[in-house]
Amino acid sequence: MRIGIVCYPTFGGSGVVATELGMELAKKGHEIHFITYNQPVRLDSLSKNVHYHEVHVPEYPLFLYQPYELALSSKIVDMARLHQIELLHVHYAIPHAYAAYMAKQILKEEGIHIPVVTTLHGTDITLVGSHPVYKPAVTFSINKSDAVTAVSEDLKAQTQRIFKVKKEIHVVPNFIDLDRHQPNFTDCQRTLMAKDHERIITHISNFRKVKQIPDVIQIFNNIQKEIPAKLMMVGDGPEREPAELLCKKLGIENKVVFFGNSNEIDKILCFSDLFLLPSISESFGLAALEAMAFGVPVISTNAGGIPEVNKQGYSGFLSNVNDIEDMSKNALKILKRPEDLKQFKLNAKNQASIYNIHKIVPKYEAIYKQALKDIAALI
Repeated sequence: MRIGIVCYPTFGGSGVVATELGMELAKKGHEIHFITYNQPVRLDSLSKNVHYHEVHVPEYPLFLYQPYELALSSKIVDMARLHQIELLHVHYAIPHAYAAYMAKQILKEEGIHIPVVTTLHGTDITLVGSHPVYKPAVTFSINKSDAVTAVSEDLKAQTQRIFKVKKEIHVVPNFIDLDRHQPNFTDCQRTLMAKDHERIITHISNFRKVKQIPDVIQIFNNIQKEIPAKLMMVGDGPEREPAELLCKKLGIENKVVFFGNSNEIDKILCFSDLFLLPSISESFGLAALEAMAFGVPVISTNAGGIPEVNKQGYSGFLSNVNDIEDMSKNALKILKRPEDLKQFKLNAKNQASIYNIHKIVPKYEAIYKQALKDIAALI
């Protein structure tokens, strides 16, 4: 198949999933065309089956905000004509599903019929998409898609609750490429982060309020009072500076490392002993899954789709949102005894294997084939 993938090219979960999906599909012989405004951050190499097409938005003084969705629709049309793209897979409802629908209608006028598969990832539904300004357009885009998927059962339920959805929503969970998560780092590299007797605690996010960054700091503060530990904070965003100030206030700034956005996440997770995810909401919890793939148990909330990924008492523990004391207690349950930590690490890796990319991608391929079959029947 010749597949066009439209996504955000940033460090966010939807962009990561879209990029790794495209690269895996290319390995399986499909021709993949990424259409977005920058090369996706996880697109580490181009091959004969992987192509990137940049969406350029010309500056024009009439517009206060440059109309990206118009430029995107036009680019999709041009690339579909040029490369005979057979199917579009768009990630994130806004503005990608809307732009894809417009492109589909333009191409339809020329006798070119391309199905659109839309994957819902989370904030495009629960935060942005539910806003009254966008809600009608999002509802329309979902219902006009030829196939719709969501990354968790919880997100599917939320979508059906918030929008008047007429389309069937298929749950296809996020995935992990376990072949790429085999540690090949030396122990001496661990000493760059912590001493041998110190536990390494990690948090990775975009540092928005929904991630509960102050809770991460408070949980770690409780941990380090009981056992020697270091905290690795990976990512960047509006909550980073307040977090740094909180660390100074608690007197633990020398035990916390702020990396910013890093390309060495694999190395950090390889040596981590525990992952903290106290979010108010997560549609799936991709960061937790990546940690588990390296054998890192997870302390998380029980919000959104996280309980579908983090198995209570097996790969980690789940607590109510804002229950810092319970999360701290559960963290120490895992960390205090080496034999318990070893077992939880093994369990985390086993749990991650459920979401191996080789098990999940065929589900997308089946949806593509059905969408192509359905649209062929309408011509």
